[in-house]
Amino acid sequence: MALTGWGRTAPTRADLVPVRGEDDVRAVLAQGGPRGVVARGLARSYGDAAQNAGGSVLDMTGADRVLDADPVTGEVEVEAGVSLDRLMTLFVPQGWFVPVTPGTRYVTVGGAIAADIHGKNHHRAGSFAQHVAWVDLLLADGTVRRVGPDRDADLFWATAGGMGLTGVILRARVRMKPIESSRLVVDTDRTPDLDSLMNLLAGTDHLYDYSVAWIDCVAKGRRMGRSVLTRGRFARREELPARQQADPLRYSGAVRLSVPDVFPPGLLNVATVSAFNELWYRKAPRRRRDQLQSIPAFFHPLDGVGAWNRIYGPRGFVQYQFTVPFGQEAAMREALERISGSGHASFLAVLKRFGPGNPGLLSYPSPGWTLALDIPVVTGLAALLDRLDELVVAAGGRIYLAKDSRVRPELFARMYPELDRFRAVRERVDPHGVFTSDLARRLAL
Repeated sequence: MALTGWGRTAPTRADLVPVRGEDDVRAVLAQGGPRGVVARGLARSYGDAAQNAGGSVLDMTGADRVLDADPVTGEVEVEAGVSLDRLMTLFVPQGWFVPVTPGTRYVTVGGAIAADIHGKNHHRAGSFAQHVAWVDLLLADGTVRRVGPDRDADLFWATAGGMGLTGVILRARVRMKPIESSRLVVDTDRTPDLDSLMNLLAGTDHLYDYSVAWIDCVAKGRRMGRSVLTRGRFARREELPARQQADPLRYSGAVRLSVPDVFPPGLLNVATVSAFNELWYRKAPRRRRDQLQSIPAFFHPLDGVGAWNRIYGPRGFVQYQFTVPFGQEAAMREALERISGSGHASFLAVLKRFGPGNPGLLSYPSPGWTLALDIPVVTGLAALLDRLDELVVAAGGRIYLAKDSRVRPELFARMYPELDRFRAVRERVDPHGVFTSDLARRLAL
């Protein structure tokens, strides 16, 4: 069948094989084939990381058992196909939250490790792999190896962020975060331009557990980079209204509606996105403190709408995410100037600060500023993104593999100085290249 990432671009055909455990995976590996194998979870990577043209793709979502849970330490042992959504449904009512969540809860644990996902708390808690005690990894020869930061660390840190190219993640043990309630205490600030946003973040972000800014990538001139900044922490039980204190951990992540696949190309353009951005900016308070918000409202507002990626129409969209180091604020400013002046409309754009990176050889987060934006696929987009790539590389920055669908391999190699070490580990455990993908071939990983 034809497979794409969440951006719905560049479909390729592969055999999609449902698997429920290591025996099923071994059976697929035994069948072999020159085009290899890659694992796939809930397909929320935006590009071609979980595609494998002409080969096999393992549907891991059936391997979704919770195998063990320690109510004292909050550690859970799960199969790779368990989603963050399921972990929240099971464990938020018990006082535990996932250590890191991206903007969607529809991500499997295996995918979270393979992409080494980050969230609004990277500046405080790092990325997902930093909360993983160990992983059971099925290798190309059919054996299973338990790896972690303290056992075969090179293989663990090649697997974390390695996009499924070292083996198939079967199981993992994850350390959850203790919480007293399922509500967050949220502060909102509306900033008029990029400089005021970056100054506010640099001066006060350390006061918050979670932080993210929606940013207007269409506004120009003095308004360029105007934003709505929301930051918060989990509320303590006594901070809740009296009626909520009786059940402080109540949680529901229901999907309210689903988008039909009827939207034409071009619906999201400069005119419509400009109008939306103006409304979104104006409706936000200039300054609001201590608002209580639910987990879905604060972390996953788009998850309330099923298949929201369809609003971009049949041509799909590209999510472009990049980081530039602290001290390269001028590069971020120039990137926004190029984006706002390009005539390309980004409906969703968020700016955050990253804390220290980790030993992951292809792990994306590194200290600096990160901007992620969704842009509909239209004529001229490729040229704009190529120019942004050059700017990012010159500033010592990088792009995120889980979002990428088009970066040039020679530029990618300059972004990730540990790429040769990753290739060496991959050669050690998979000398014949059994585990591969469209992404791996495109970037010669």
